[in-house]
Amino acid sequence: MINVSKLAQEGVLQPKEALLKKDKKKGSLSIGIPKEDSFQENRIALTPLSVGLLVENGHEVLIESGAGDASNFLDHHYSEQGARIVHDRKEVFQADIVIKVAGPTLKDVELMKNRQVLFSSQQPSLMKLEVLKALMKKQATALSFEYLQDEGGHLSVVRAMSEIVGATSVLIAAEYLSNVFDGKGLMLGGVTGVPPTEMVIIGAGTVGEFAARTAIALGAQVKVFDSSVYRLRRLQNNVGSRVFTSVIQPIVLNKAIRSCDVVIGAVRAKNGRTPCLISEDTVSKMKPNSVLIDVSIDQGGCFETSEVTTHDKPVFRKYDVIHYCVPNIASRVARTATYALTNIFTPILLEIGEAGGMNNMIWANQGIRSAIYLYHGNLTNKDMSDKFNVPCKDLNLIVMANF
Repeated sequence: MINVSKLAQEGVLQPKEALLKKDKKKGSLSIGIPKEDSFQENRIALTPLSVGLLVENGHEVLIESGAGDASNFLDHHYSEQGARIVHDRKEVFQADIVIKVAGPTLKDVELMKNRQVLFSSQQPSLMKLEVLKALMKKQATALSFEYLQDEGGHLSVVRAMSEIVGATSVLIAAEYLSNVFDGKGLMLGGVTGVPPTEMVIIGAGTVGEFAARTAIALGAQVKVFDSSVYRLRRLQNNVGSRVFTSVIQPIVLNKAIRSCDVVIGAVRAKNGRTPCLISEDTVSKMKPNSVLIDVSIDQGGCFETSEVTTHDKPVFRKYDVIHYCVPNIASRVARTATYALTNIFTPILLEIGEAGGMNNMIWANQGIRSAIYLYHGNLTNKDMSDKFNVPCKDLNLIVMANF
């Protein structure tokens, strides 16, 4: 039986000369960046220098006043690079392409024009049905950061933010081990003749890898646990130094946690909630003033004692264990995170202009195509389709039909 979807995908991947040509003209884009109004979202997608590069290439950039303040990029930094600073939020949403860091709210969608292009973070688990339906009604084309792939097929935004979160989580642990926050008064390590701090990292993905790198560099004794031998081996090779690794065996893991000074939960679920791996009983037996950091809290958390906290009140104590359970840790270092985002999106925006618009870019770029969850109001993401029981269309077939 002929697989129509597979044929369409092969057609999309064929050299463009082999297919019916459609004229491509370099286009001037209008790019809008609204001020983030989501709770404690401090990042912005573009730096002033990136805006300057876009303007030099003939594109218009509209920045809502104050959009970069939380990342210490002020209005005059953007205006000096050619951006147009606007005070009316609705005006930003009239641009050809709107780039938000946090997912759109219902109020944001109401401000959008029909058939608009939206770039934003959008995990299926956090998407609300009313927002999705409103976007579909607007016939929007929407791209999710979480699905965006680079040339190597890696999730570029997810990896960049995970690198930041992994390194930052260790620095946070170091803060709360100190006397300043009524911790144990310990350094992570690196002092001759003084035993190093023991750290357990659960999860050998990108967050776990960069947490391990940072902890080892600061002199801590690190143990990494994961359910996958492949991920453990990859971490071992990438870190470049010998580190204790183990598959997750409850007896071994619980023993390590009871004796450690810091435990970092960096387990991610592909869909749905993160599995709860560490029981309340195990946490209650940890050493006094130990530090627990649950990076997985945005997916429910992997510790039974975890409760969501905020950047304003980031910790609480339970069983005399310091719990840090703040979602969106990358927003704690918003300027660094903004540089990482701008490194990804500036080339993409320039390429969209060179391609002659978003439709041509979707046609030509598999990494972009994989991140599209709405195309002209048609849902094209299977994860969202499964969650909301909304019919999903094959983007490859739609693209082929349009060309």
